[in-house]
Amino acid sequence: MPATLELKNAVRQEGLRKFQKVNDILARYDYDATNLVAILQKVQAEYRYLPQDILTYVATALGRSPSEVFGVATFYSQFSLEPKGKYEIKLCDGTACHVRRSIPVLQAIREKLKLAPGEKTTRDLRFSVETVSCLGACGLAPVVVINEKVYPQMTPESIVRVIDEINKAEDNEQ
Repeated sequence: MPATLELKNAVRQEGLRKFQKVNDILARYDYDATNLVAILQKVQAEYRYLPQDILTYVATALGRSPSEVFGVATFYSQFSLEPKGKYEIKLCDGTACHVRRSIPVLQAIREKLKLAPGEKTTRDLRFSVETVSCLGACGLAPVVVINEKVYPQMTPESIVRVIDEINKAEDNEQ
């Protein structure tokens, strides 16, 4: 089974166990379709992405077509239709960061997390990695943001240490 399909299946099984959460979110917004964006934000916060079956369920519960809800989910860049990890790593590759060697930092992240070409999320759903055009912190280049915490002046060695610290903290919690 391809790694991406395996990942989606694992996430889907986890999602089915949490399906009640969608009902709770919908109830919080009184099943009002005018709150669709807010509902999708809460659903994504719960699942770390917007599963297709959940989008269909939300559409049905709100009396909307699945294509309308899917259209909203794909229109806004804040929404993801792919599984994301608990820790979202965003690496800036804007001009300042690129010139200050952001690509070797990205390569170190991908190597440390053992991400194959094209993979964005680790199989255990702990980390997701994406490059962004600008984080608005050019003076801190190259900069990485992990779950909204800013890590300035990253090097391949320093980002590996940050990932190791996160992994150690996570392993201690379990």
